[in-house]
Amino acid sequence: MFFLPRVIINKDKQGALSKSGAARDKGTAPASGEESHEGHAHAPGEGHDAEEVAHVEATPQQLAELNLLRRQYNLEKNDLARLKLANQLGQKYAAISKYDSAGYFYEQVAAVRPGETAYQKAADQYFEAFSFAATEDRSKVLGEKARSLYEKVLQNNPANLDAKTNIAMTYIASESPMQGITLLREVITTDPNNEKALFNLGILSIQSTQYDKAIERFEKLVSLNPKHVQGNFYLGVSLAEAGKKQEAETALKRAKSLSDDPGFQASVDNELSKLK
Repeated sequence: MFFLPRVIINKDKQGALSKSGAARDKGTAPASGEESHEGHAHAPGEGHDAEEVAHVEATPQQLAELNLLRRQYNLEKNDLARLKLANQLGQKYAAISKYDSAGYFYEQVAAVRPGETAYQKAADQYFEAFSFAATEDRSKVLGEKARSLYEKVLQNNPANLDAKTNIAMTYIASESPMQGITLLREVITTDPNNEKALFNLGILSIQSTQYDKAIERFEKLVSLNPKHVQGNFYLGVSLAEAGKKQEAETALKRAKSLSDDPGFQASVDNELSKLK
């Protein structure tokens, strides 16, 4: 199965732009000092591999802090102090976009102090790593890890639609895509205005060349959130594919006006050029 674009699984409900991975979607979306992990017990399958994530470049000071915290964590015997160190490591790894490592340490916190918030904090980091996975094997491992933690979130709160939506996206990137689509439809049934589910269903409609359905999803999305950058962009793409060039041009220009990201601007210009 091909890899889903980064934008499909963007957890940002407001449509914040991703600068990488999106090029995997037929070129229609924005284009875009590893430290030693000695003594860092990765969860199974971890390691930063070749994730196509726009890492925040870690400064020497950040790397030194991480090395010190890891040493302290590995040597610490007091459970409360170890818990505090794990939380600090999770925060610092997240700050430099090392999402799998952040997920690992937040998972250690959740193991000691379980609950909806703790599980979701760890799950969100693994989900972020999953969304940038550079290989199918990494996608599978990280998707399963995120899913297992989101399922614990739902055990604590079955009404958590964000967790349910992210579980759906891990299934869609797996060998059971229909299970994910079913979950997304359940989210929409519960909350017809759920922006994240509308966006993801719209993207999936594009991928299955059901452009009328995609237009319907994205039109509703941008009616709810007119400044949803990706929603406007993919509405334009869907309209163009459906042969509605004038409407597509309007949507694409609106999307372009909502972001000054150079990669995104270039992507919009590319789509606009296809309308001529």
